Amino acid sequence: MGLTKTDIFSKEQNELALLLKAMAHPARIAILQRILQSNTCICGDLVEELGLAQATISQHLKELKTAGLIQGTIEGVSVCYCINPSIWKKLEGQLGSFFSSYKGEADCC
Repeated sequence: MGLTKTDIFSKEQNELALLLKAMAHPARIAILQRILQSNTCICGDLVEELGLAQATISQHLKELKTAGLIQGTIEGVSVCYCINPSIWKKLEGQLGSFFSSYKGEADCC
């Protein structure tokens, strides 16, 4: 979608699309699941656990961080990542509202 067309959508629609786009890769889902499972900051063990190259992991982490889904802190020579709680809660609320708007089967198709 071109940048010029995003202004016809609401702020919430654009934010949700940005977050979902950042999540729309199986490696990023796996990274998020790993961070959620550990319930702590993840530093360097994603390469071994996911079986992807360090550069690939770094690129996916960058995309997730740019979208705001994760946050990072520098500890020594490594960067540790964890879920960004405010964005995660916002995403949870937006998706919950989106999915709950479905009223059930209709007699249309």
